[in-house]
Amino acid sequence: MARLAILSLHTSPLAQPGTGDGGGMNVYVREMASALARAGHRCDVFTRADRPGLPDIVAVEPGFFVHHIAAGPVGPVAKEDLEAVVPEFTDRVLGKMTTYTGAPIPPEDGGPYDAVHANYWLSGLAGHLIKHELDIPLISTFHTLDRVKAEAMPEEIDADLSTRRAAAEAMVIACSDAVLASCTVEADQIVELYGADPGRIAIVAPGVDHAFFAPGDRSQARRALSLPTDGPLVLFVGRIQPLKGAHLAVGALAELVERGIDPTLVIVGGPSGVAGKATLASLHVTVDELGLSDRVIFRPPQPHELLSSYYRAADVTICPSRSESFGLVALESAACGTPVVASAVGGLTTLVDEGATGYLIDSMDPADFATAIAAVLSTPEIELTMQAASAERARSYTWRSAAVQLSELTEQLISRRLVTCA
Repeated sequence: MARLAILSLHTSPLAQPGTGDGGGMNVYVREMASALARAGHRCDVFTRADRPGLPDIVAVEPGFFVHHIAAGPVGPVAKEDLEAVVPEFTDRVLGKMTTYTGAPIPPEDGGPYDAVHANYWLSGLAGHLIKHELDIPLISTFHTLDRVKAEAMPEEIDADLSTRRAAAEAMVIACSDAVLASCTVEADQIVELYGADPGRIAIVAPGVDHAFFAPGDRSQARRALSLPTDGPLVLFVGRIQPLKGAHLAVGALAELVERGIDPTLVIVGGPSGVAGKATLASLHVTVDELGLSDRVIFRPPQPHELLSSYYRAADVTICPSRSESFGLVALESAACGTPVVASAVGGLTTLVDEGATGYLIDSMDPADFATAIAAVLSTPEIELTMQAASAERARSYTWRSAAVQLSELTEQLISRRLVTCA
């Protein structure tokens, strides 16, 4: 069995998803490491210590450990400024991955590391250096890509940071022994936008914890969450930032009300990124100006397992993102038997079966989203059919199967010659 160093520099798998820079990547790192550990691997996740008093090591479960690495200020640092702490983070992780003399860790202390798995471009920069220092394979998962985001929302891109980030991503991709993509769409983007070797891209779809995310009683879920028990309910889950499209969800609600439909919109999430707080403030203003204050319920980020109750409480989940490498919210909603109306972008196009488990919208017009939501709400037969199809569609996505794929890939990489930098 392998010993893996998993890098998650900018956000911890122990952090609450939906808060700050935490989102689907937190869930991915935590669940993937857990599944790998249960398969017998040793997983050490290295993340930056973002507040005082954190323990050096947290034993999450047998074989799965989170290491808090002091790099830069021991406190919050904007994601846009974290590039500067990569060298210190890398040095300290290397110190943890070797003995004090720089030699491999002996077997009695867990043994040497077999591979490094970097998550996001910042971790990729660290992983690239660690690969060459320790002569071990580098596996990279980017979660989001600068050139994809730049195409989706050019007005939100810092030109200088974007140039550096895109160049860094290209370098890491070129030197990675394997690049993980969540779906065929992301794999194609990596090839087309970064010139990646298709032979080194492996599609490993994230999973969902079906012990938590499963169909259940809608009325009971609403009562448990103190949500309205009567009338349709539309759910938005995600970080509050322009990319995720919460304003579009509010616009769709206004369209539905104008058409004589009487839904409630529940927004679960917190501000994220440089524009997060301003976006949240603007969202409240928009709700007030549209006269929707009694129809919109704001809830802070929720513990991941509790989100299942929100999905079960909803008639429809709306995912109006401008860009989405995978779309974990759509998968979790489907696993709970709740249809999804989503933007026809990225991984969402592989998760939503048009007309069967929900609808894909090829525009950013709230009216188009409202029409699709209304189609579900106004026809009970369609909703019931979509509920069953959604749950069935999601059953094939498990963290165990993802861990098996990654385990097999890692074993192959360990026995291969490493990719060299161009």
